[in-house]
Amino acid sequence: MSAGQVQPLVDLQRLVVSLRRKRRFWLTTTLAGLIIGCAVAIFLPAPPTAVTKIMVIHPDDSPTDSGTLMRTDVAVLSTANMAAAALKRINSTESPSDFLKDYAGLGLTNNVMQVTVKAKTKDDAVAKAKALADAFIADHAQRTQAAATGRSKALLQQRDQAQAQLADIDNQAAAEVGKGRNSNAGALEQLYTQRANLVSKVADLQNQAQQAGIGSPEVIAGTQIVDAPAIQPVSKLKTYGTDGGVGLALGLALGLAFAGVTALVRDRPVLRREISQHLGASVIAQVGVKPIGPAKLWRRSKAVTESSRVALTLARAAREDRASLSLLEIGAASTAAELAVELGRSLAEDGPVVLVDDLPGKEVSKLPVEGDVQVVEAGDPAVARAARRVGVGTAAPGTAWTDLSALGEEAVLVVRAGFANTQWLHTVARQLADCGVPILGVVLVDPDPKDHTDGTLWDGLHTALRGRAAVVAKKQEDAADSVVELELRDEAKPIEWPGKRDTERRRRPFDRTRPPSPHERLDVDPDAPTRRLKPVQES
Repeated sequence: MSAGQVQPLVDLQRLVVSLRRKRRFWLTTTLAGLIIGCAVAIFLPAPPTAVTKIMVIHPDDSPTDSGTLMRTDVAVLSTANMAAAALKRINSTESPSDFLKDYAGLGLTNNVMQVTVKAKTKDDAVAKAKALADAFIADHAQRTQAAATGRSKALLQQRDQAQAQLADIDNQAAAEVGKGRNSNAGALEQLYTQRANLVSKVADLQNQAQQAGIGSPEVIAGTQIVDAPAIQPVSKLKTYGTDGGVGLALGLALGLAFAGVTALVRDRPVLRREISQHLGASVIAQVGVKPIGPAKLWRRSKAVTESSRVALTLARAAREDRASLSLLEIGAASTAAELAVELGRSLAEDGPVVLVDDLPGKEVSKLPVEGDVQVVEAGDPAVARAARRVGVGTAAPGTAWTDLSALGEEAVLVVRAGFANTQWLHTVARQLADCGVPILGVVLVDPDPKDHTDGTLWDGLHTALRGRAAVVAKKQEDAADSVVELELRDEAKPIEWPGKRDTERRRRPFDRTRPPSPHERLDVDPDAPTRRLKPVQES
């Protein structure tokens, strides 16, 4: 990435690759969530649940009701007074606030309500459900009867007021009749009309009060339990599947979230492009990790084949340049040791090879070697006498930088993807530059198989392995020029021709196969003084 290009706040490609590389972690958390969910379903089963259904008749029910009356009944059921009344029926000492958490009401239709009650035992759940249903029915009947009684009282009060007005009209009419001949016939007729209306009103109010006093027997009779309390059957398979699914989803979400956050916070490059930029060297090869388990018994690992191929590539580079080479690992000590052994085996075809094992764990010494290969430690006298040596060291945190130049004049870094952070990669590149050890390239270990980013830098051709071809071609061209120059020098020497004097010499033409031209005289000495003829004087 160029210096002027703006880097994104979150590199989605790097985030996806990091999540893919950490799939073992979030798959483990997913499996753990599934196991924990199933374990909760087994060892912490759901409490017994009793279910009952109540038919609720409303005095003011109508087909156009949108469920408001049933929602009111559900709200009434969820009150502390209702919970206390239900507990009182079964003589329970449980707190009404705690009991409210164990039951719930649900309106199935405008007139059917379902009540669900949880308890520690099945019998307790059934008893609480029955008590709660009875308490609700009693409260509903009481509220209905209270409403009817209140309406009856209101009607009776209106009747009493009408009777008082009727008595007043009767008094006025009696007074008007007592006047005899002086009575007003029109006023008397009006009084009789008002009296008749009040008598009719009093009769109607009396009838309505009596009717309201009776209440709504259909409401009281119709509100009842239509489905007796019973324990709700529980499917174990469904319970395990539900709890396991919830645990699996939570484990997957937590694993992905943790992996994503750590990938952004820890800043450990995993892409070929990033590693080459931070180290200032191109990725010349990549090696996978060896499988762990029975796979080694029935197939040859792809990582072994890749390791041999990379070792052959490094061996060709080492043969072209006689300088000592070092393999420096960053998080891949075992892979670097195997590459060193393979490299030594390849170079041993041309002569003895000394492998300098400077790894903290001495991984090279633990591997078997073949051919004319000798494994020694740093500081061994055989290192100074070796005609060809390959050093194996580490560039991980805690490295003694001053000792790296002794392992080899040039270095190949064996870096495990996602092991070191950006700051440490910069430190390695800077320290090797200070020590005067050029980095030929990077061997990437355990890369992402779907990472196709460009890991090649185009500003280090003098040290990159791809530049070795140009260097070799330049050397061959210089050698050819030297041969031609020597031939030209040989051709410039005087050549004696048979049958001629020593002074009759000339330069041999460059092309020996070309015959001399007709104007080229071989018997003329080019070094002889030129004879000048005097001009003829006229008489």
